[in-house]
Amino acid sequence: MSDQKQTARELAEQLLALVDEGKNMPILLIDGRAGSGKSTLADAVQNEFFRLGESAPRLIHMDDLYAGWDGLQLGVEYLQRAILNPLSKREVAHYQLFDWSSGERREWREFAGGTPLIVEGCGAINRNSIEAADLSVWLEEDEETRKQRWLEREGNDEHWASWAAAELDFYARERSAELAARVIS
Repeated sequence: MSDQKQTARELAEQLLALVDEGKNMPILLIDGRAGSGKSTLADAVQNEFFRLGESAPRLIHMDDLYAGWDGLQLGVEYLQRAILNPLSKREVAHYQLFDWSSGERREWREFAGGTPLIVEGCGAINRNSIEAADLSVWLEEDEETRKQRWLEREGNDEHWASWAAAELDFYARERSAELAARVIS
């Protein structure tokens, strides 16, 4: 079994154990720099939980919350305000997905809990969100691998430098890797 598959299984089993203990909506945060494998791990955890628990956790990608390439901080604030704060009060979270082609928030979503929540993406772990988390993972990956993955996904490196600078600033301030319960490299 690959390391990633093993990690996904372990995280899914931990989420399932929390559900079995009566936790209505355990929250898993997955963070790391661009291209570190966050989305891949989140998808694997969601699929493994479904296989083990017969229901799928809600998966929220930070990419759907950022307000464009300069929107890392705004996306983090939106996560807290529109999703985590209402859920912490046992209210329904109502949020809009960011449409990268139009540059606007468009499609509405809602989530009321009742199943695990996985939030993945740059900025998912921060000083505010960690308070809501039951599980948190920081992914480490070397820059060469991360940039190659970026190029495969985006097709160019037009926003690489500015996004990397925004990440460095955010992570220096929030110290996300230190907040995470588990670091995987």
